[in-house]
Amino acid sequence: MKSSRSSQAAPASPTTTRTMALWCPDWPITAALREYLLPAEHPVALIGKGEVFACSPSAREQGVKRGLRLREAQARCTTLTVLPYEPALDARNFEPVITAMEKIMPGVQLVRPGLCVLHAKGPARYYGSEERAAAVLLKTLAAIGLTATRVGVADSPFAAEHAARATEFLEDPGADPVWILPPGESASFLGSFPLEVLEEPALAVVLRRLGIRTLGDFAALARADVRNRFGVEGALAHLKASGYDHHSVVVRKPPAELDAVVHCEPPLARIDELTFTLRLSAEEFVGRLREAGLVCTVLVVRLQSESGEESVRLWRHPRWFDADDVLDRVRWQLQGSGNVEHGLSSGISKVQLQPETVEDLSDHADGLWGTGPDENIHHGLARVQSMLGHGAVLTAMVAGGRMLTDRRVFIPWGDPPSEAAAKSRDLPWPGQLPGPVPATVFDEPRPVQVLDGAGSTVDVDRRGLLTAVPAVLVAAPPRQTAISSWAGPWPIVERWWDSNGRTLNRFQVVDESGTAWLLLLVDHRWWAEASYD
Repeated sequence: MKSSRSSQAAPASPTTTRTMALWCPDWPITAALREYLLPAEHPVALIGKGEVFACSPSAREQGVKRGLRLREAQARCTTLTVLPYEPALDARNFEPVITAMEKIMPGVQLVRPGLCVLHAKGPARYYGSEERAAAVLLKTLAAIGLTATRVGVADSPFAAEHAARATEFLEDPGADPVWILPPGESASFLGSFPLEVLEEPALAVVLRRLGIRTLGDFAALARADVRNRFGVEGALAHLKASGYDHHSVVVRKPPAELDAVVHCEPPLARIDELTFTLRLSAEEFVGRLREAGLVCTVLVVRLQSESGEESVRLWRHPRWFDADDVLDRVRWQLQGSGNVEHGLSSGISKVQLQPETVEDLSDHADGLWGTGPDENIHHGLARVQSMLGHGAVLTAMVAGGRMLTDRRVFIPWGDPPSEAAAKSRDLPWPGQLPGPVPATVFDEPRPVQVLDGAGSTVDVDRRGLLTAVPAVLVAAPPRQTAISSWAGPWPIVERWWDSNGRTLNRFQVVDESGTAWLLLLVDHRWWAEASYD
């Protein structure tokens, strides 16, 4: 274990707090390797917004680094495994680490996934010293598979974090993953660090112009002068550079166990028997949430059969789940809906209800005079779904596409909007109809005829020009109406690179009755796609 020594140690401040920091290098990579079961030596890069967000040590050895574009990173390392960066994955995989820490050292504060701090006084007193407490922590984490963790102990969370990070630059970091700064020596330890570690870019630019390059130079300035010149933000940064920190360790409050687990003995094969057995547990599940002042808006249902098979599905609710809603989701998951099949071939032996997303009850509380028609609508739709099935009630959302029927997507009521449809809405669609869109879109295009003054069918030649002026619209023979105005053609080319692609033309037509139509000309045949009100 290393200790920073200095002949001129800064006097300990009465506001300093001995802090122990745990740092897991390359945690996003570690979490991804655990999630996707990849070997530790495999080159991996996590991509966010088209750039490398994090990369493994083996990838860095081949020239991959943070900030590279995806194509350049793949060019430098041909065996690079590319994965999307998911912040939720980091947090989910770090939760067992915090749980293991809290079993031996309560009072942990999560700074971010991969970094947490805690008061060092209690563990040091219990285990005999700060060195022994750090050793016990590393041994505990090694038992769950984390062998590359680092520990730093100092007078402030800021100094402790950088003490933990400094162990990576030792000659043999694997043999000495702990760096303990004696009381009062945090300022001298931080003195050689660059200004960038303060994460105050604007302040760092001004300080460099004044000839200040390191934290030691900054800490040598008088506190009063710094506050008068740089304000509160500068004063707080000066505290960090001096080995102090205005932040204190905020003890994490472990989340309450809100899951409901039901073991079925013997296993149940009938849906009605299972829902009857779950009713009391579902009511207790919702009741515990209410006692905690919460409601569940996203629910995970895990069903396990006696043969070891498992069915997991995430359910969303447009309002919040009550006991009947929970039972409906369990039943629908067993029955299957659309592309979702439970796939269980034996009786259900275990059911777990897990609240994935909870919200404050006050945000969903009924108003003084009730919620009015909205509440009745929710209850009515839920009742229809419970009787006819999950897909019996659909809601519409707007997606991307050139044709109006492609832009209309139906999803079961209560399900989240389709991510693919939402993303396609923001993509460019050459030939897409600009607004305002027609009020009535036909489920299937209706055949019509567009004639010229002589009664011949109007067409479009190879140059994209009309063969004649549209004069008559035959919408439903023998109903004919004169065309008072028209606009077009607007060509649409679909899948031009494919032999099955097609070219069609779109028109807007207004007949003599004032009705506006959106027409399509496909393979010399006319169709009505929609009408304007």
